[in-house]
Amino acid sequence: MEKLKEHKEKVQRKSVPQILEWALREFGADRIALAAAFGLESQVITDILVKINPSVRIFTIDTGRLFQETYEVMQKTMDKYGIKYEVYAPHPHDLNELIAGGGPNLFYKNIENRKKCCEIRKVRPLKKVLSTVDAWITGLRSGQADTRKKVEVIEWDMNHRIYKLNPLADWDEKRVWEYIQANDVPYNQLQDYGYRSVGCACCTRAVASNEDIRVGRWWWETLGPKECGLHVAPEYQI
Repeated sequence: MEKLKEHKEKVQRKSVPQILEWALREFGADRIALAAAFGLESQVITDILVKINPSVRIFTIDTGRLFQETYEVMQKTMDKYGIKYEVYAPHPHDLNELIAGGGPNLFYKNIENRKKCCEIRKVRPLKKVLSTVDAWITGLRSGQADTRKKVEVIEWDMNHRIYKLNPLADWDEKRVWEYIQANDVPYNQLQDYGYRSVGCACCTRAVASNEDIRVGRWWWETLGPKECGLHVAPEYQI
């Protein structure tokens, strides 16, 4: 895509604030939004974004199975920056059908059930919000997982037919922590107890310092990429 090539050239060698300033101008503040899951990375981007534009669109997906600590960092972030989140949740009918058919913990039974749960609780709400934008911003980093090694600062999201901005693509975990600490950015307290990648409470455990960041997600699964369907690398797309 020629336009994508132009966009890549424009963000080359730019700082994260410069990348985000460019994106807000290019797509318009009402047609681009940050996906906030309250991990370290999205917290860093939130801090930078609201300093550029306090009314920037930031959305989150409330699956209904999040940790209390996740809600606590959400509240702290709202209080610190004076922002409001666009909150998306699974459709009640879909959720009722899911639980009635397999029970509240069906995801432990097999990968198919787990993916079905992620589809209803995460992927469908994401599709709803992304239908309102021309680009979305994520906290993906190339060092987070094998499925994310090829993450670029700006990409074409083939699943949603919009642009995807990953301004921290080249950052490592150490740099993220340095920013958090230097700027007093609220973060999920579970991070202090080994939860280096935090998702739903039922699907996340702590990991050792020498383990892959995402080993604690769906730890009972031994095959396949550790992804829920929100972020799908080209080689894993169906």
